[in-house]
Amino acid sequence: MPKTGLGVYKIQKDDDAMRAVTAAVEAGYRLIDTASVYKNEEIIGRAINNCGLPRQDLFITSKVWNTAQRMGDIEGAFRRSLDRMKINYFDLYMIHWPVPGCYTETWKALEKLRQSGDIKSIGVSNFGIHHLEHLFESTGVIPAVNQIEYHPLWSRKELVKYCQSRGIVVQAYAPLARGAYSDNKLLKQIGAKYNKSAVQVGLHWLIQQDIGILPKSVHEDRIRDNIDIYDFELTESEMTAIDALDEHLRTASIPSDMIGTDVE
Repeated sequence: MPKTGLGVYKIQKDDDAMRAVTAAVEAGYRLIDTASVYKNEEIIGRAINNCGLPRQDLFITSKVWNTAQRMGDIEGAFRRSLDRMKINYFDLYMIHWPVPGCYTETWKALEKLRQSGDIKSIGVSNFGIHHLEHLFESTGVIPAVNQIEYHPLWSRKELVKYCQSRGIVVQAYAPLARGAYSDNKLLKQIGAKYNKSAVQVGLHWLIQQDIGILPKSVHEDRIRDNIDIYDFELTESEMTAIDALDEHLRTASIPSDMIGTDVE
């Protein structure tokens, strides 16, 4: 799985989707991450199918939404996502949120789909340690990926350590914290040393922890900048200093149907 992927949350226009995916592919991205709840699988699928690369050169991921989990319509939701995107398989398909009383059965349904070959790998999103432990106790299967909000202003070290010690790849969504650290003084100072922006330093801080990143943008220059982060290395003291920026800042909202449930 590529380390850097393009997030496409809130991209709703054909032109934006085509421009973003085309720019990403030209810049070297090979992972595109969407979800059924984004309501853009159709336009992202069109952009993917017209980007000039064969399907096997791309890593495409999507997620099953909470409503389908409660209805027990996992395979139906999965098939509709494939149909909207006009592709034959997903490289990774995930449970979007750990819906209480549902996610273990959802996981079992995903495992059946994985065994059929229609999904190459299965994973989860927004799962805490207790969710992961319950999932393994109930099914005996470890997710390939846990996709969580993670950035310099929310340093989730305990969860990351737990996942990585068990072979679960951590992917950071909202790794730009919706722009919340783009003017951070420390990150700008560190960036000046390497001729990088504060955002590029923050993204590299994640990569240097062996965490995948899914920065979202429709701007070609930012898309290029967000992957131009592999030509420098932060020192141990710089990594520690960035760790200290943690303020547990959640920038992505919790879905209304998950408020009041056991969400980290």
